Amino acid sequence: MSHSKLLESDIFYMQKALELAKKGLYSTKPNPAVGCVLVKDGIIVGEGWHQKAGQPHAERVALASAGNKAQGATAYVTLEPCSHFGRTPPCADGLIEAKVARVVVAMRDPNPLVSGQGIKRIEDAGIDVLVGVLEEEAKAINLGFIRKMEKQLPFVRLKMASSLDGRTAMNNGESHWITGEESRKEVHKMRAQSGALITGIGTVLADNPSLTVRLTDQELTELNLSQDNCHPIRIVLDPNLSMPTDAKMLSLPGRTILMTSKETTDRSPELVEMFYNHGVELVAVSAQDDRLDIESILRYLAEVEDVNDVMVESGAIVAGAFMQSGLVNELHSFIAPSLMGNTAKPMFVLPGIESMDQKMNFKIQSMDRFGEDIRLILVPKEAI
Repeated sequence: MSHSKLLESDIFYMQKALELAKKGLYSTKPNPAVGCVLVKDGIIVGEGWHQKAGQPHAERVALASAGNKAQGATAYVTLEPCSHFGRTPPCADGLIEAKVARVVVAMRDPNPLVSGQGIKRIEDAGIDVLVGVLEEEAKAINLGFIRKMEKQLPFVRLKMASSLDGRTAMNNGESHWITGEESRKEVHKMRAQSGALITGIGTVLADNPSLTVRLTDQELTELNLSQDNCHPIRIVLDPNLSMPTDAKMLSLPGRTILMTSKETTDRSPELVEMFYNHGVELVAVSAQDDRLDIESILRYLAEVEDVNDVMVESGAIVAGAFMQSGLVNELHSFIAPSLMGNTAKPMFVLPGIESMDQKMNFKIQSMDRFGEDIRLILVPKEAI
């Protein structure tokens, strides 16, 4: 158990470590974003952040920048230093070898197999450890990593763009553009932060979308990304394999996976072969009456594809199914100051809701403005 006392300066330096961690928000996946600051005699002698999976962890970067000055310093780390060999050696050992005097940790490793072991290793070496400084802020940076470790599911953000009257497209399907340029840029940043992007075959057939990240080189550089590593995996829910082989997204950078049902792949081996010949990846998941099982899809993404964060961008049927699954963690609702009329298409198809006591309730987590639009980030009260 940690036995170091909280000092006034601990909050200040941990905030600096959290700011460093945020630099890796887009680029570290599937690893968590982590920051580290080394302080000695009230002066920052080293700092670092984890930039990309396979590259040195935040603590190793900070120790390298501090050199001999790390000896006797206090290390502020936003996530418990690792205690195991992965692609890089354990950071707990690095801190011990550098002879730091004290380690302040924002949060424990959410991986139940390693949680507490890095802290114990450092304490066993006779170094003071304090755990839980700005813990909630640290957790907010790595929501997807935490959820994958704790629940074997990715963190799901469902994005919707609508008019004031809750409409997403005209009756004839026309929908360009409901929201303004600033909102659309924010959506591309959300895509860049996601490991996978989910849509339905209905959206593909109606709109032939690209579902890529379209940001300038400069914008990507600011996110520590480049044009060749910014695209999430595109997941198309296609229970009957209706995907056109000339769909735009199939020829664009990044992977596309068609999620279909076991029944369809068993029934149509020639269709499966045709998609394979076109280089399209197929994954069969459990389904019932043309409805793919959402939890199976998400577990596949977490466990097989190592995805922390998922973004859902779809039409009303898929969006409604996700909301009713209880597996959406945040709803990002971009609302334009316009009215589209009662014949336009709704945000969600939610069968079974017929009385007030069945309505789905949300808590508003934040509200911000993009140009003329507002974005509400909402948390479903029934989310698992």
